[in-house]
Amino acid sequence: MATKQFKAESKRLLDLMINSIYTNKEIFLRELISNASDAIDKSYYRSLVDENVTFNKEDFYIRITADKEKRTLTITDTGIGMTKDELENNLGTIAKSGSLAFKNENEAKEGVDIIGQFGVGFYSAFMVSEDVVVKSRSINSDEAYKWESKGVEGYEIEECEKNEVGTEITLKIKANTEDENYDKYLEEYTLKELIKKYSDFIKYPIKMMVKKSRVKAGMEDKEDKDKEYEDYFEDETLNSMVPIWRKNKNELKQEDYDQFYMDKHFGWEKPLKTIHSSVEGAVSYTTLLFVPAKAPFDFYTKEFKKGLELYSNGVLIMEKCEDLLPDYFAFVQGLVDSADLSLNISRELLQHDRQLKFIAKKIKEKIKNELLSMLKKDRENYEKFYESFGRQLKYGVYSDFGSNKDVLQDLLLFYSSTEKKLVSLDEYVTRMKEDQKFIYYAAGENIDKIDKLPQTELVKDKGYEILYFTDDVDEFAIKMLMKYKEKEFKSVSSKDLGFEADEKESKKETEENKELFDFMKDTLKDKVKEVRASNRLKTHPVCLSNDGELSIEMEKVLKMMSDSQNVKADKILEINTNHEMFAAIKKAFEEDKDKLKMYSNLLYNQALLIEGLPVEDPVQFANDVCQLIK
Repeated sequence: MATKQFKAESKRLLDLMINSIYTNKEIFLRELISNASDAIDKSYYRSLVDENVTFNKEDFYIRITADKEKRTLTITDTGIGMTKDELENNLGTIAKSGSLAFKNENEAKEGVDIIGQFGVGFYSAFMVSEDVVVKSRSINSDEAYKWESKGVEGYEIEECEKNEVGTEITLKIKANTEDENYDKYLEEYTLKELIKKYSDFIKYPIKMMVKKSRVKAGMEDKEDKDKEYEDYFEDETLNSMVPIWRKNKNELKQEDYDQFYMDKHFGWEKPLKTIHSSVEGAVSYTTLLFVPAKAPFDFYTKEFKKGLELYSNGVLIMEKCEDLLPDYFAFVQGLVDSADLSLNISRELLQHDRQLKFIAKKIKEKIKNELLSMLKKDRENYEKFYESFGRQLKYGVYSDFGSNKDVLQDLLLFYSSTEKKLVSLDEYVTRMKEDQKFIYYAAGENIDKIDKLPQTELVKDKGYEILYFTDDVDEFAIKMLMKYKEKEFKSVSSKDLGFEADEKESKKETEENKELFDFMKDTLKDKVKEVRASNRLKTHPVCLSNDGELSIEMEKVLKMMSDSQNVKADKILEINTNHEMFAAIKKAFEEDKDKLKMYSNLLYNQALLIEGLPVEDPVQFANDVCQLIK
């Protein structure tokens, strides 16, 4: 029979598809199984509109058969089949989609649920095969036809023998190359793995004769070492067919969700939170999301890849769809299934991202609401979640110039100086005293060290609550947040704490000792911006405060970065004029200026050590201490 030529544009498209469009060859099986499922769907629809056609679900299935000797892989379905003209139109012209046309024609009718676009996905078969044979008999015909092609050179169609309605596609698998192992597509293990990965939730049985082993007859009662075994083949259904997320939530227990979570390797222990929801509307979709109990070992590394599994009618389209999750919710695991996604010819990319953006927006809102509910109703588990992922939320507040702060601010927790536990910003503001202007915070290495900071003394003495920041991102996030419920954040190390009476007193003390403080400032040169009397110290002799937006803790964080450019906070050395040490300073100023220089350096270095900053000249510091002992 004469070979028919593909149209010129179809030739080019087929060549491009085989070599470029599909990034991994294994999805050919997904495409062919999806097409087979479509064909059975069409039979089902036909039974709804034609009383002469019956649909017995038990008679409809997809079969996979591998023959290693002949190097053939056959996918058979008992669906609606194709006539000669349909073979010509659907397979003779690339991108002529029989399923897509069928769906468009019946879009307003119920019962139509078509996954694929036959005539496009079908050609992925040529990625792994050198010859493709399609035998099909239509429900509308007593005759069967064979379509055969070796690729871009063309195809042949002729009449053939086929007793049953349906389609049989036989692939002659390519020989191995240096770069590609094609043998694996004939291996039982690989086929089972690919079906489980991509087509587990196809709603018709995918069957295959599977090799198994059993004890030979008559040897069951012998000891294990004496038993002999034989191989046999058993027909096995390889897919589970009904996705858990499509089941009614009333039918499911938490144990079912937990098992699914672990079966999918989303995590190794039960999730803290399960979110199962279905949305109907302009874009309909179902989500099954999980909040893990702990962060993966690589979560805070560049190697970690966020994203949800994306399904279209139960068929896996993408393993990690990054666009469905914002970075600050990257810890969420799970999947989305929608029939409303417009897929391109490879199914690996979306033709339009409008639907995806809509779904992503709704998922973001759902995750936030569920976390808020968890915070209010299940505080213990929320704090477990926050221990693992709180840093990620705070990075979310800081990143993108604070554009996400309204989404995340109510989810943040910080340790409280008065409550001795984690509290939310809302809880803090609710407890604020009537005369309190600011939300006070202190930053440091850990809670114990922060609690002992001299800078906290005055704020504690006023009876105000202080939030303790122990993560390196905390202060950066708060600077981006700026305020919460119209209350500004104020560091206990800030130059101005907002206590007018105390500020007035310290200014008076500074003016009275202006020459002394100016001398100390000149001694320390550019190490400090100012030396002044402190209004925040009660028992401690000295501390550092900062002037401006860059705090001392932020300086420490930035210095750890490779491109820090040696940024420095504007430091103020504050002296407790009520401390007994101040009398020694005043005496040295009057009698021994060299001794005051030593005192100035000692006090500055003490303040650095309190802040956890390195002493700039350790040798000189040691010498000054020894001189003081003399």
